[in-house]
Amino acid sequence: MSRYKEKYRKQVRPELMKKLNFKNPLQVPRLVKVVVNVGVGEAAQNPRLLDTIAEELAQITGQRPKITRARKSIAAFNVRQGNPIGCAVTLRGDRMYDFVDRFVNIAAPRIRDFKGFSPDSFDGRGNYNIGLNEQIIFPEINYDKVEKIVGMNITFVTTAQNDREAFELFKALGFPFRES
Repeated sequence: MSRYKEKYRKQVRPELMKKLNFKNPLQVPRLVKVVVNVGVGEAAQNPRLLDTIAEELAQITGQRPKITRARKSIAAFNVRQGNPIGCAVTLRGDRMYDFVDRFVNIAAPRIRDFKGFSPDSFDGRGNYNIGLNEQIIFPEINYDKVEKIVGMNITFVTTAQNDREAFELFKALGFPFRES
């Protein structure tokens, strides 16, 4: 069992039951999935670039990414419908908890000028989004072999009913939020 999954079961869940006044442990919000998405605009001109970024994303997440394709043709961006334009990974279960553990404890402190995550990035339904500017904050990536620095979007999907419950969940899991 993952270290963070065990932390959730033994420490976070009982703490949130008291804090949010829940009677049933199944009412306590939990992580459902983590979606890591990388968009590569230059993939239309350089298809090999998408392969290297997919390989890096596989190293970061421990799972092979799915190639995402353009839904519509946009002439201004030289994109045709069906062209590969990015890649995405959906993590669940132990892989998800391992990723969250590495992200919070290893990768987040390596972000340049990091003062904490914004508490305003919740979507109103208890999900949290983080945008990163570079993939090199993850220790799995060898900086010398990086062809192009790309950003990524990480979405944390929870069972929380509102943003307050989700905020308490992420705070209990150890996410460093900046003071507002």
